Amino acid sequence: MNAEEKLIKLGIILPPPPPAVAAYQPWVHTGNLVITSGQLPWKNGEIAYTGKLGAEMDEDQGYQAARLCVINAIAQLKDAIGDLEKIRQFVRIEGYVHCAPGFRGHPQVLNGASDLVNEVFAERGRHARLALGINEMPLYAAVQLAVTAEVSD
Repeated sequence: MNAEEKLIKLGIILPPPPPAVAAYQPWVHTGNLVITSGQLPWKNGEIAYTGKLGAEMDEDQGYQAARLCVINAIAQLKDAIGDLEKIRQFVRIEGYVHCAPGFRGHPQVLNGASDLVNEVFAERGRHARLALGINEMPLYAAVQLAVTAEVSD
């Protein structure tokens, strides 16, 4: 079963890749790498998860926000290379969690992204990860992440 079939089996239909909201590219393909810009939890043109973890949102909501962010990142990767089977390896997921003071569940929140990538891409999905908590986030989004993937021609 390929990655797109696995997504469909999970009930996930890739959305159109979200457009940039400022002066940057949604992704860059250089050499054998594709690097996405920060992906927010967009759904149907709106930020689906807003607020700070540990205040307006709980860890499970953050997990779902991270999952949605990585779905958008996968849509960007598909836009960049046309076929998800060209992904040789997810190299890194860089995640930022919008946190209230004292929140320490960053790794569990970002598991929402990692768990999905690992399930869909198996060994190709194993990646390094950065999980940081930040005080403010663009558009008051709960989570933002960027992906680096090695791809083939």
